[in-house]
Amino acid sequence: MIKKKYLICILCLVIIIGTSLTGCITEEEPKEQNIEEIAIQTVEHLRKSEFNQAYEFFNETVTNQMTIQQLEEIWGLLLYQYGEFDKIMSTRIEIEGDYNVVYVTCNFSILGLLDIKMVFDDQKKIGGFQFVPTEIEYKYEPPEYIDLESFDEVNVTVGTGLWMLPGTLTIPKGDGPFPVVVLVHGSGPNDRDESIGPNKPFKDIAWGLASKGTAVLRYEKRTKEYPEQSAALINLTVQEEVIDDVIAAIDLINTTDRIDQARMFVLCHSLGGMLGPRIIEQDDRIAGLIILAGATRGIEDLFLEQTTYLANLDGEIDENEAAQIAIIQEQVNKVKELNISEDEFVLGAPKAYWQDLADYNPVETAENLSIPMLILQGERDYQVTIDGDFSKWNESLYTNDNVTLKTYESLNHLFIYGSGPPTNAEYLVEGHVDEEVIDDISEWIKNH
Repeated sequence: MIKKKYLICILCLVIIIGTSLTGCITEEEPKEQNIEEIAIQTVEHLRKSEFNQAYEFFNETVTNQMTIQQLEEIWGLLLYQYGEFDKIMSTRIEIEGDYNVVYVTCNFSILGLLDIKMVFDDQKKIGGFQFVPTEIEYKYEPPEYIDLESFDEVNVTVGTGLWMLPGTLTIPKGDGPFPVVVLVHGSGPNDRDESIGPNKPFKDIAWGLASKGTAVLRYEKRTKEYPEQSAALINLTVQEEVIDDVIAAIDLINTTDRIDQARMFVLCHSLGGMLGPRIIEQDDRIAGLIILAGATRGIEDLFLEQTTYLANLDGEIDENEAAQIAIIQEQVNKVKELNISEDEFVLGAPKAYWQDLADYNPVETAENLSIPMLILQGERDYQVTIDGDFSKWNESLYTNDNVTLKTYESLNHLFIYGSGPPTNAEYLVEGHVDEEVIDDISEWIKNH
């Protein structure tokens, strides 16, 4: 049986690869369109929570390793990390060794594109099943506010030992010393640019701030760089997932030339924003905290709310959507009650993860901090919302002279401009972090 080492990072959740596929390509191999149709149908069954039907397409290599219940758990964890299933974007067929492989590229509401890879045997059965990053590549076109001649970039390594992370230090040209910002990711297995579709908000921020005289350090998230090793941590919490690596990043820049060690800031997005006050509690070298779309509610509540919101965009929640929402609600209830066994993973994480977060209140923690804070929020953000999250920061901190709060009417969760009701589809439209946000962050840093 497959060991249940699923985690908050989907790329380390699953990953069932057939080890004894039978048969190879012959002249009698069915037409590729047939297996492409089967692959699409499998994804459609998963989307509709029809796990029994999807399971029928697998051969014994897979079914001997995975039960129907485990397939359901794996799909639920995928949705937790990547968001609500939107649609199939494309398919492609490749020959790998002696096997036909179908890649179904799907779009999800939170982290965008992901390939579902299916390896077929000569009986048109799926003998290998895996979630992999999509191979679609986007050319990054810097926004107009970037001055490419004003900064340099150098490769760095954050951390030591088992968890060394590749990173990039973007530093203005000149002698310095320069203030520096460490970028802290949101949920999921993010790369250093926090890429989603054609958008790279962390790259926009790094290049935008460096163009205005502030150095920026960004790095691969641990669950992106080490998915299997992270999945093996049965007692995983946000300390290991996020905070330890932020402290390692501060260690690095604290000994870096041309950096003003008295002006080291952290900029935390989404889940990172929620954890920002906790990070500050653990490292008194940090001069200020910048929170972008920082959640104040439980992340299990956010996922349920996001799923319901997207399902209801057309004004109606159909039977399949209602079934998926019910499954998520059941998982949310388990998290709330901490009704989780020691070897069980709920919504992609073990009991230790949820128990740790149950004892943490980001707003109350922020109230006890004395350092300067800048808290920003897009009003078109349906993932972390004005009413559900930003309002709590505002209610508790608006009289604090150390805290600056601001919202942006037309910006979404990535702080990219949009219009109309926000949807997950806009994450696939190329855009950039709004220049006003870059200006506001830069000016705030200059004043602190």
